[in-house]
Amino acid sequence: MEQTIDIGIKTEDRTAIADGLARLLADTYTLYLKTHNFHWNVTGPMFNTLHTMFEEQYTELATAVDEIAERIRALGVAAPGSYKQFADLTSLSEETSVPDAKEMIRQLVKDQEAVVRTARSVFPTAEAANDEPTADLLTQRMQIHEKTAWMLRSMIA
Repeated sequence: MEQTIDIGIKTEDRTAIADGLARLLADTYTLYLKTHNFHWNVTGPMFNTLHTMFEEQYTELATAVDEIAERIRALGVAAPGSYKQFADLTSLSEETSVPDAKEMIRQLVKDQEAVVRTARSVFPTAEAANDEPTADLLTQRMQIHEKTAWMLRSMIA
């Protein structure tokens, strides 16, 4: 038997917010996987710097996917959790080859910015429903991804 959720947000609003967060989760997980891949496979004169930077980034992303999924659950919706679901929901492209270091950086900048756009697209729905916890999560995610994109861009400036 399913319990009633009464947190001051209508069911249809909770569902719409959770749907947006599911897209954010898929983007975040896809970015996590790509960043981890690049951490393993980066080569060249910037190896040590990028290897370390990518590790910091994928570690942060691993924490983020948990926070996003837990927010979806708090809204009373099941969080997606399979590669297929993430592939269907993400706006990011996977990388199956091993690009050079500068191309890795370019891709990660593009993907960090895409995650910001996904988070930003969910914000009006959360704000309209007075869902402050989701709005706070989205604000934090946008801030982190915007800063990370800036730092990555500075590596190839």
